[in-house]
Amino acid sequence: MTTFRGFATMNIWADDVPAAAAWYAEVLGVASYFSRPGPDGRPAYVEFRVGDHQAELGIIDRAWAPPGTPVAPGGAVTHWHVDDLEGTLARLLALGATPHLPLTPRGAGFVTASVVDPFGNILGIMTNPHYLEMLGRS
Repeated sequence: MTTFRGFATMNIWADDVPAAAAWYAEVLGVASYFSRPGPDGRPAYVEFRVGDHQAELGIIDRAWAPPGTPVAPGGAVTHWHVDDLEGTLARLLALGATPHLPLTPRGAGFVTASVVDPFGNILGIMTNPHYLEMLGRS
């Protein structure tokens, strides 16, 4: 039987990995803990550990994307639980993200929003009562 235990690493693409790493360090309030250079010596991959479970967020140079990978924002959206949804959304927009989906109540205390980061990736945020229950903070 296959058991999914939680996501290990979420990867996003960027044409300018150092700029994306700096932007995400500002957004997340932590520095990346790992960096791997590409053939030109510039970072081709950086990784952050984020949040209560130290989830990994990796930023990969778009040059390494599989052929046919779309450049436009789309596809799956990972939503990060945040304690201050409105404040986080406002901060992301102030830091240069663009609106994707406004604050949207989903019922039973679940509210989502998303932005497009300056590098073309969708970044989802939400309030999630189930997440708080798992942490014992409901």
